[in-house]
Amino acid sequence: MPRPQQTPELAITFLYYKDLAAAQRFYEDILGLTLAIDQGWAKIMAICPGAHIGLVDETRGMNRWQAEKCVQVCLRVPDVEAWYAYAQEIALPGLSKLFVNEALGIRAFVFADPEGYQIEIQTPLRPGA
Repeated sequence: MPRPQQTPELAITFLYYKDLAAAQRFYEDILGLTLAIDQGWAKIMAICPGAHIGLVDETRGMNRWQAEKCVQVCLRVPDVEAWYAYAQEIALPGLSKLFVNEALGIRAFVFADPEGYQIEIQTPLRPGA
């Protein structure tokens, strides 16, 4: 049987939390994301057209919370310096220095969300990077 010739309508990366309400507040209040789909114990937050993050109550989801995170959420923005100044002002946990990665062609910084997932904010150094 051939693969269906359909393009996905949206993408969701699910992250698992012990305190779902605190995670939702962080993604709404700190990162400015909006709730796109409310499934009760899963809150699907819109990042940009087609891209979403699903915040899941780990007691109800398909996976469980893990102390060691192996997922990074990366948000590409037009002005990383403005985001970095904001991150410094509100003292985000685990805030790195602003750095340049020439190999990837980005200027970026990272910090941690309320339960330890790493968030990267980046801007390309050149078109197509």
